[in-house]
Amino acid sequence: MALMARVSLTGPPAQEPEDFLFSALSVIFPDDAANQHGDADHDVLYTSPHLPAPLHLSLADPAHDDDRLLFAHYLWNASLLLAKLIEAGTAVDGGARRRVRRSRTRGEQATNSSVDVDPDDADVVTSRYARVADFDVTGLATLELGAGTALPSLVAALLGARRVAITDYPSPATLDNLRANVARNVRQRPAKEEDEEDEEDEEDEERGKQEPELNGANDRVDCRPRNPFSTAAVTVDGHEWGSFDTPFAAANRHAFDRVAVCDCLWMPWQHDNLRRSIDWFLKEEGEEEEEEKKTRAADTTEETTETTESVPAAPRCWAVAGFHTGRDKLAAFFDEAALAAANLEVEAIWDRDCDDQERPWAADRGVEDVTERKRWLVLAVLRRRRRRRRSRG
Repeated sequence: MALMARVSLTGPPAQEPEDFLFSALSVIFPDDAANQHGDADHDVLYTSPHLPAPLHLSLADPAHDDDRLLFAHYLWNASLLLAKLIEAGTAVDGGARRRVRRSRTRGEQATNSSVDVDPDDADVVTSRYARVADFDVTGLATLELGAGTALPSLVAALLGARRVAITDYPSPATLDNLRANVARNVRQRPAKEEDEEDEEDEEDEERGKQEPELNGANDRVDCRPRNPFSTAAVTVDGHEWGSFDTPFAAANRHAFDRVAVCDCLWMPWQHDNLRRSIDWFLKEEGEEEEEEKKTRAADTTEETTETTESVPAAPRCWAVAGFHTGRDKLAAFFDEAALAAANLEVEAIWDRDCDDQERPWAADRGVEDVTERKRWLVLAVLRRRRRRRRSRG
C-alpha cells in the first residue's frame, strides 16, 4: 500500500488560492507526490490495515516564526514510512503475529493482541536491505526525537511497546498538540477493582468496538470500531537536541531500546546536536541487553513451528528523511567520523520511495529532478559502534 493511500484530511474545504494551486499540482505534474500532509485547519486521518480504527492527528498551529520554521506542524512522509515499518515488523512479522499464532494453536482468541486484523491478510512489507521483523517494538522502550505529530510513537504504543517517550522542541504549541494526539488516540486501561469489569474491558478490546452510546435525539447506537487499549507508559516531554540539563534528560540517559528520528536531518547545523541526543538516550550494548536478548530468544522458542523469526537486535536508532531539501544536507549526517564520535555507526542504509520501490543509498546522485526526489526517502538503521579487532601482522 502506497504511503499516501493511508492518509486523508478532515476539516472545511480549502478556500485560499494557494490551497487550490497546491491541490492542482498532481494534475499539472502527474508524477508529483505530496510529502507533507495537513495543517492547522485540516487534521489528518491515518488508516492502518493493522488497526480497527484510523488515528486522528491534529497539527500544531505555531504562533511564532521561530516555532513555524521548525516545520513540526505537518505530517511528513518520513513518519508515514516509519509507522508502516513498525506496523509490519510488529503486527505482521513480530510479537503481535506470534501472539495470534499461539492463540490459534491453543484454540483461543488473542486476548492481548494489538491486531484485530488477521495478519495474514494485512499489508505485506518487504525490503532487500533489512529484516522487516527488526522493526518489531513488542516489549521495548522507544523514544521519538522531533516527533511533530508522533505518528510512529502512537503506532508503537498501540502495537505493544512497553514504554513510549515522545519529544520535540520545547514549544508550547507543539507539546500541547502532541499531548492532544496521545489523549485522542491512545486508550489506557482504567484501573478496576472488580474482576467482572476487567473481563468486560477485555471483551471490548477483543472486539475493537466502542461501547454502544446513544447519539442525541436520533437515539442511534455508536458502534464505530475502536483501537485496543495500550499497555505502554506514554509520555510527552520537551527536548532541545544536545541539551541534557532537564529532568527528562537526566532521568533517561541510555534508557531506550529504539530511538526514532523522522525528517529531522534537513538542518546540517543541528546534526552534531542530534547525534549527541541519540547517543545520550540510546541504550548501551552491555550485560542488560544480552540478558534481554536471551529473554526474547526464550520467548521465541515457545512459538509454534510456523514462527521462524530470529530475535531482533538491540539497541537501534531509525533515521528516516525525505530528499525534498536536497540529498547533500542529509548525507552529512551519516559522516562516518561524526557518527563514531557519538559512539554510533551505520548498520544499514538505503533509499525507499512512497510506492515501496528501493535502491541502494548513494551520498551523491548528481543533479536530481526536484519532482522525482520528493518521492524518495533515506532510511538508515544506526547501531552502537563496535570495536574493530586489530589484525595481527
